[in-house]
Order: sequence, then C-alpha cells, then structure tokens
Amino acid sequence: MTATTSDGKISARLIFVALGAALGGFVFGYDSSIVNGTVDAVEHEFSLNAVAVGFTVSCALLGAALGAWVAGVVSERVGRVRTMLIASILLLVSAIGCGLCFSAVDLVIWRIVGGIGVGFASVIAPAYIAEISPAAHRGRLGSMQQMAIVLGIFVAFLVSALLVFVMGSADAVGLFGLAAWRWMYLSLAVPAVLYGLMALRLPESPRYLVERGRYVEAASVLTGDMGLEPGKPTEDKIEEIRATVHVERRQQFKDLLGRFGFHPLVWVGILLSVFQQFVGINVIFYYSTTLWKSVGFAESDSFTISLITSVINVLATVVAVLLIDVLGRKLLLMIGSGIMTLSLGAMSLAFAQAVTVDGAVSLPGSWGMVALVAANLFVIGFGATWGPAVWVLLGEIFPNSIRAMALGVAASAQWIANFVVSTTFPALAEAGLALAYGIYAFFALLSLVFVAFLIRETKGRTLEDMTL
Repeated sequence: MTATTSDGKISARLIFVALGAALGGFVFGYDSSIVNGTVDAVEHEFSLNAVAVGFTVSCALLGAALGAWVAGVVSERVGRVRTMLIASILLLVSAIGCGLCFSAVDLVIWRIVGGIGVGFASVIAPAYIAEISPAAHRGRLGSMQQMAIVLGIFVAFLVSALLVFVMGSADAVGLFGLAAWRWMYLSLAVPAVLYGLMALRLPESPRYLVERGRYVEAASVLTGDMGLEPGKPTEDKIEEIRATVHVERRQQFKDLLGRFGFHPLVWVGILLSVFQQFVGINVIFYYSTTLWKSVGFAESDSFTISLITSVINVLATVVAVLLIDVLGRKLLLMIGSGIMTLSLGAMSLAFAQAVTVDGAVSLPGSWGMVALVAANLFVIGFGATWGPAVWVLLGEIFPNSIRAMALGVAASAQWIANFVVSTTFPALAEAGLALAYGIYAFFALLSLVFVAFLIRETKGRTLEDMTL
C-alpha cells in the first residue's frame, strides 16, 4: 500500500491515524450490540412489557440522534480530536451507570448518555478519516469505520456469550453480586477508555486547521501524516483547501438550507442514512438472540447463532474494503440492495410458515434453516455494501464548506431511523415476523431505485472536488 496520489500517499502512520479514529466505530458497535444479550434479563428484572422493552433497547438511539446533530457543531468549535475525547468520556460514564442502575428509568437515562457519545463518535470518525485520506484510497480507509463497527458488534456478542457460558444465564448473579447482564454493560468501559487514549495521539484534521488559519500545523499534518511532499505540493494543497472552506467564518446551520428545507445534497445524505436503517439491519443485532429463541432455538444456541452472524458480518466487511475503491460506491450499493431485497423476502416467506405448538412458536420442517440462511445472506449483503459504503459516502459527498454540519444532520437522521425500526420491531414481531421482514424487504427494493437515480459516484475524487 504505497501508491502515491496528488492528495498524498498511504503510510503506516496514516493507517494508524485512520485506525485510531475508527476505534470510535468499534465503541459504538460494541455499545449498540451489547444490549442484545441483556434484553430478556432486563425485561425480567424490571417487569417490562413489549413497548417498554423496545424503548429500553432503542432509547440510546435518541441520544445518538442528539449527539450526531450536535457533533457537527462541537467539532467545528473545538476540533475533531477533542470531539472524540468528549465521546469517550460520555461512553465511559454510560457504561458505569448502566451496569450499576437501580431501575429501568435510570437505565434509560444512562443509555441515552451513552447514545450521545455514540452519536458523537458516529459523526466524527467518517468526517475525520475522509479529511486525512488520499482520494485514491479514501474508500478503503473510510471502510475502517464500518470494519471497526462490525468488530465491536462481534466482540460484544463474544463477551455476552462468554458471560452467559460462565455464569449460566444473562440474569445469573456473579462477581460482586452483579448479574451477568450488568457486567455486559460495564464491559463497555474498556473500549471507551482505549478510545480516549488513542484520540490523544491523533493529529487534528488539516481541513479544520486551515479553516482556523493554522496553516503551519496543517502543513505538518499534510506532510507528516498524509505523505505530501514538503514545499510547493503542500502549499498548493493548503491553498486548494482554503478555497473550499469558510476561512473568514465558522460553518453555520443555515449553510445547509435550500428551497426544500435542506439543500438537495443534504437530503441525499439523509435518505442514504434512512434507507441504511429501514432495511432492518439492527433488528438482527439488537434482537437476534430473542428472535431465534422465539422460533424454537435454545438460549445457548441463540447466543451462538448471534455470534456466528457477527463473524459473517466482519468477513463481509472485509469484502467491502477490497471492493469499494474498485467497483465504486454506487455499484456496490446497488448490488447490496438486490441481495437484501431477495434475502429479506425469503425471511418474510419463512416466518409466514410459523406455527404454535403447546404455546411455543416454531418454524416447521426446513423453514427454520431457510430463515437462518436468509438472515445471514442479508447480513452478507448489507455488510459488504450498505454498511461501509454509506459511511464512506457521508464522509465524502459534502463539500468542505458544510461537511461537518451536513454529516451531523445525516447521521442524526440515521439514528432516528434506527430508533423507529428498533422501537417498532417488538410490536411488529407480535403482529407477525412475516409482516416485519416484508416491510424491510420493501425498503430494500426502494433503496435500489434511490441509488440508481440519485447517487453520484465519488470514487477517486478529492474532497475539494465535491460541490453542492
């Protein structure tokens, strides 16, 4: 990985910087999925109904929406690196609060605090990685964000499965008199601290530094971290950046506004985010253990299936990293939409065959295997395409003059959409899993039309080439 471009070159230092920023993705993947193993135990502990369970699981997403919305403003005021530090502190506080909560109410409060941290991390990582990456390799480096997310999901499932294996069940009491589900939440403190420590070693974004008139520091980052040659190449790059940012003033929310509320490009970012969530991917990662138990699998088998699914997600993301700068973002998204439409349709068909025997729901004959295979094909389709490609696009489609603010709005829309899907799933599941997955299949098909007509290819283009 030594290819040189007009925008810099790949180096071990640059990879380290990108990985450090992507650790925020690991923490928010971990935070989002560690709840999976706690759902049934929390429901039993606090005697919650289906609606309360749905809100307890998804309340963090409201915090994430708020955090994402504010993150753009914060990163413009204090910088990208300090925004990462704030995110790590919020996540650490949340981990301790959730693990030691006394009721469902304060669990919700601490989950929202953690959600704000997740929102910060979800915005700042793709923006920062895009701003320190050479154009020719921005897709691969940007995909590290999604790779970190899926690794966070995998480790969260692994920790949950190990705690259940060692302690017997999610509500079993263990060390210091704390139940396994509490240790699941407390375990988030480890990656949260590591994220903060890593952020302390990262350079500030050169785009942010130029916007603040700190040209000497920007030149240092461009040469020392991004691999540009000192002298005229670096000076030219600083001038190119300077021409596309508001040196004379800070980004403002009104910069995003247009004839239809937001500028059309901002709406494209918002819709990308909404479609990524409306296909129902996080239902798999928030509720998979409960889902597989509901159709006849034992608790231990359900945890194992969830763990296997997360491994498949990691492998699929590796495929995305290899392909995104070869096929481009648009084609990758279209392929993913097709795979997701077919697999979600198969899941809907399988769950339509569910029967109730002695009060327990199960899938007869081979339909259980059909549902399992289709669910994992869906994860492959998403993980190799929409998972990483959306975050890469959100980090690069907006011009320098509005990037942080616009990405914050788009990411906020993503968390709101995630909240809607996660909150409504328990009620939809009670109405029928076939209905739920039929709805997700419809949005997967709609996403194909959206990409075909409204997404512009960004492969190989510098951030300074992006215009409204």
